[in-house]
Amino acid sequence: MTGALAARARAGRTRIALVAATVATIATVLLSGCDRELRRFDKPANGPAPPAAQRSSDIKPGENAEGLTETAMAETYDERNAYDIAQGKRLFRWYNCSGCHARGGGGMGPALMDDKWRYGHAPEQIFATILEGRPNGMPSFRGRIPSDQVWQLVAYVRSMSGLVPKDAAPGRSDSLGGATLPESRRPKAAPHDQPPPPPS
Repeated sequence: MTGALAARARAGRTRIALVAATVATIATVLLSGCDRELRRFDKPANGPAPPAAQRSSDIKPGENAEGLTETAMAETYDERNAYDIAQGKRLFRWYNCSGCHARGGGGMGPALMDDKWRYGHAPEQIFATILEGRPNGMPSFRGRIPSDQVWQLVAYVRSMSGLVPKDAAPGRSDSLGGATLPESRRPKAAPHDQPPPPPS
């Protein structure tokens, strides 16, 4: 009787161990393919600089900050990453980009929600616009904003026109004025680059 109970107990422990191993394997497989919530906690090593853009403005909001280095796009930019886009949305508000772009709808600066892009809609072009500035009002933020934050801003700016995957775009508006749709519900724009306005 005791031997049968011991054998039955061993068989039960073996089944429990097998079920636990199966569940752990399935969880590992499912979670290993998810980039949507990947968060980078370490700063990338100094790599090659992003594509050079022609400087079109000498306007600077101040002296270059010490210790800021540029990182390559491939190391930091991922518009499928919901965390980076959400950080970009937060930074858009913190750096007062709405002061000129009016929450993306355009004001003193151009609209960021439509299909018209004066200086290009590609991530590298938006990055260059933020870093180098543009004539007629967009200041240069080179040396003022870390490049990993600039890439997060780029991802968020592209989400305003529906140019990032819907499942990564912010799903709610954090502002009190709910006049605009959340980025995940905006229709995808068909961007076309316009020639820049002539300098005045």
